[in-house]
Amino acid sequence: MNHQSKVLIVENNELNLKLFHDLLIIQNYEVMTSKNGLGIPALIENERPDLILMDIQLNGISGIDIIKELKKNPATSSIPIIAITAFAMKNDEAKISASGCDMYLPKPVSIDLFFQALHKFIEPNNKN
Repeated sequence: MNHQSKVLIVENNELNLKLFHDLLIIQNYEVMTSKNGLGIPALIENERPDLILMDIQLNGISGIDIIKELKKNPATSSIPIIAITAFAMKNDEAKISASGCDMYLPKPVSIDLFFQALHKFIEPNNKN
């Protein structure tokens, strides 16, 4: 039996959350979502997703802080994280990279880039 790759989306924008969710479902990924980032480190330790899509601008908490926390924890440090954000000045990009995320995608996210990024870290789950 094939392991179905599990992806966690942490995104507070409803439309982006739905878009990413739908794109992942089309590809047969198992999808978990969080709108606020609260309790994410514990959720990730329990659920062990194969990939995390992390919005950087969350309500009341920085995605960068969550990424740093996850990368410091030996139990979650090996899970690839793709940071997704709309605000990307040069220094923001440096901060995002310094957080330890594995890749960065600017919003609005191109669908092609989104799938390329996914497949860089996890196998496609398409059942042809």
